[in-house]
Amino acid sequence: MNILAMVLTVLGLCLFEVINSIDNAIINAEVLNTMQARARRWFLFWGILFAVFVVRGVLPFLIVWATVPQFTAVQAFMSTLNSNPEVITAIEAAAPLLLIAGGTFLILLFFHWLFMEPKHFGLIGEKFFTKQGVWFYTVASVFLTILVWVAIKRDPFMAFAAVIGSTAFFITHGFKQNAEQQEKELMKPGLSDISKVLYLEIIDLTFSIDGVLGAFAFTLAVPLILLGNGIGAIVVRQLTISNIDKIKKYKYLKNGAMYSILFLGAIMVLDAFGKEVPSYVSPLVTFGVVGFFFWKSRKEIGKEEKPAEKKEDKETE
Repeated sequence: MNILAMVLTVLGLCLFEVINSIDNAIINAEVLNTMQARARRWFLFWGILFAVFVVRGVLPFLIVWATVPQFTAVQAFMSTLNSNPEVITAIEAAAPLLLIAGGTFLILLFFHWLFMEPKHFGLIGEKFFTKQGVWFYTVASVFLTILVWVAIKRDPFMAFAAVIGSTAFFITHGFKQNAEQQEKELMKPGLSDISKVLYLEIIDLTFSIDGVLGAFAFTLAVPLILLGNGIGAIVVRQLTISNIDKIKKYKYLKNGAMYSILFLGAIMVLDAFGKEVPSYVSPLVTFGVVGFFFWKSRKEIGKEEKPAEKKEDKETE
């Protein structure tokens, strides 16, 4: 991978991490407003270290280790940092398992958002699918059945990896639902700041899984994943303490994140089946999709500001 491709990959990873973590940033900001200044500073400093070096640092290594079982934990750690041809060959041989598991996870994540989650309708058809929420489990089951049927003919372990991806989705989805419910409890008076900080770190861990798995659609090079996701995590922390109210106004950014997840999941599944997708496609798709919904959000903000400006002009007169 040349320098230009590496830079493009890191920028794509950074953007994907930021856009995918907006919900997490909003939860953090709302809870931080109920905490004392000292606890907020503690969370923002140590929280960044935990988010970058522990969560987004350890998870990719664990995923590689689980995908290449012939490696010990130490070998998996070292293998992701060097360019040993034997190591690279072993990782590439196991890549279809990782890719199909991650792709399954991301596609199910998109379907759940499309059918089940409240949203600002950014495209034609989203309102229709939201009204058909009961069909999510049918669509998810049929998708997984077809994927496993096709994968088992190629490699039974790929089929098993797809099932693992679906299992990971439903487990993390349960944690996310619980996190959203517990946010209300965190806002109540009486809970210590230490408890709030610890719980925010657990929430961050849950939300980071999407970003880490999606990162493998950009590259299998863990150092690049660490760099891109790490920078993205730092940006999210800065948004948490500075411009979160402004970010909330861009109501279609979540749509951009979810459509990016759909495309990245599809790319991972295609790669798993040997359909090589150029490395520049993932970052370009991410920039294009997020850019479109950013523009759409800006356009909507402009429409909402015009009546407010006219009202102010009349009051001034």
